[in-house]
Amino acid sequence: MLKHFPIISFVFLGVALSCGAAEWPMFRGGPALRGVADGTLAAKPELLWTFKTQGPVRSSAAIVGARVFIGSNDRNLYALDFATGGKIWAFTNSGAIESSPLVFDGKVFVGSANASLYALDAAAGKQIWRYETGEKILGAPNWFVANGRTNILIGSYDFRLHCVDAATGRSNWVYETGNYINGSPAIADGLTAFGGCDGILHVVALTNGSLASSNEIGAPIAASVALADGRAYFGHYENQFVCADLKTGSNAWAFRDREFPYFSSPAITKDRVIFGGRDKMLHCVNRSDGKSIWSFATRGKVDSSPAVCGDKVVVGSDDGRIYLVSLTDGKELWSYEIGKPIDSSPAVADGKIVIGCDDGNVYCFGAKPDKK
Repeated sequence: MLKHFPIISFVFLGVALSCGAAEWPMFRGGPALRGVADGTLAAKPELLWTFKTQGPVRSSAAIVGARVFIGSNDRNLYALDFATGGKIWAFTNSGAIESSPLVFDGKVFVGSANASLYALDAAAGKQIWRYETGEKILGAPNWFVANGRTNILIGSYDFRLHCVDAATGRSNWVYETGNYINGSPAIADGLTAFGGCDGILHVVALTNGSLASSNEIGAPIAASVALADGRAYFGHYENQFVCADLKTGSNAWAFRDREFPYFSSPAITKDRVIFGGRDKMLHCVNRSDGKSIWSFATRGKVDSSPAVCGDKVVVGSDDGRIYLVSLTDGKELWSYEIGKPIDSSPAVADGKIVIGCDDGNVYCFGAKPDKK
């Protein structure tokens, strides 16, 4: 059950709940982490380009200003040309970059396994500041504006959620949990919600990092939470996917299929929730009650987080394939075999899909441009 504490009011909070058709500026597309893109996707996308790194690519891409920003376990964050995949710049640090970058106001923010959050100049990749936590950072940063100042939120394996001034890299506040924080904190309505290995859904006020409410799940939460209309949607290690109602203080519903955990973060539409599982399935359930609408079987675990674009869902699988399925009925529309596990989650912008793979490559799919 949710334990309620007074929610501290905030002066101003600016968040984008969905991204434009030509941009995907952060993990899951926007601060609420709903995983929904504007525009449409071709029914049979074609491979447009690949970019080779020197390590597995488990980071998920951000797409802003005709550039793709994505990390690699080769210790680099890359900026690539969205049209061709050509390298524009690379920023090298001392740790693997599985964190997905956030692009905002001309800067790129990204975490590293070397326990650092970096702010880089998006144009040239030069370091602006570095903020150190006590342990590695695997999840993606998020952002909000309060009192006219932009703030960056990042979770760390040091058991803490850090709120950092976007301009200076100085700490504004720190919220402590009981174990690792794996995912990205979701933001909506003056609050941030996230889970971790302590088995608790934490709901924290953005103004000062005070606890607004908590939900004792009792199982590690590896995935990022998605927020929509006062509810939090997430899966956990004890084989359930949960919808927690932050207004009533109770769980609205819980979905359980087979005895496999959920590491994938959900995509949230107006009436559906779509998420992957280690049961090798992509699940679609009714947003109001959690009842199954359809499920789609892959040949490997689905830790990749699906993205919805129009009437289609795109997701990667540990079986080495990227899939495009119908949002309506879950039927396969298209797939592409890469051959190595895909833990990266798709980024979708301007009718194109960008995704990383454990083979060390970044892939871009879309409709072939018309020849003039």
